[in-house]
Amino acid sequence: MNGNLFDDLPLSDTSEEIIADGAMILRNFATAQQQVLLDAIRDIADISPFRHLVTPGGFTMSVAMTNCGSLGWASDRRGYRYEAIDPLTNRPWPDMPASFLQLAGAAAARAGFLDFIPDACLINRYEIGARLSLHQDRDEPDRTQPIVSVSLGIPAMFHFGGMQRSDAVKRFPLGHGDVVVWGGNARLAYHAIAPLKSAHHPLTGSMRFNLTFRKAG
Repeated sequence: MNGNLFDDLPLSDTSEEIIADGAMILRNFATAQQQVLLDAIRDIADISPFRHLVTPGGFTMSVAMTNCGSLGWASDRRGYRYEAIDPLTNRPWPDMPASFLQLAGAAAARAGFLDFIPDACLINRYEIGARLSLHQDRDEPDRTQPIVSVSLGIPAMFHFGGMQRSDAVKRFPLGHGDVVVWGGNARLAYHAIAPLKSAHHPLTGSMRFNLTFRKAG
């Protein structure tokens, strides 16, 4: 991806927080695009609705999910995988909006990962009490590509650890508009979202949305 694709991308004043070798939080990076991003989430969910996936172990996830892009992440009793067809609608996932592609590429470049063009965006919707347990993003064949994660709505506590589940984790508060990028030596780091505490955001009410961009194909 070329830097000139970002010339028209509105960006807020941001600060950089290095959280590990290869991992960085870009504070307030997506705030200037907040309405465009939230409108796009609504449009995507109109085509491929949010749903609570079941893990291979039979656990129903507290986070509601949908996807956009040429591939979408799916989970059921058969396992975790990427699919080109939404199993709920039996149709292709919605196209990834240009605003998503621009933001993901710009954030990755800011963190030192050039030419990142995601083909999958997992959209998570968290309500009060929802959480995401400690895990690695390891279903992607090309792990030279980073993960870009965008937070919108009420705050969350992000846990970021090492390459082993038993490694100590650090805790980082994530607010509306914050973007986390990790790759390189941190690409397979374990990470999680703690149960969301009661809060309110003027644009999302009591919910948090998360966009996780990946190169899955």
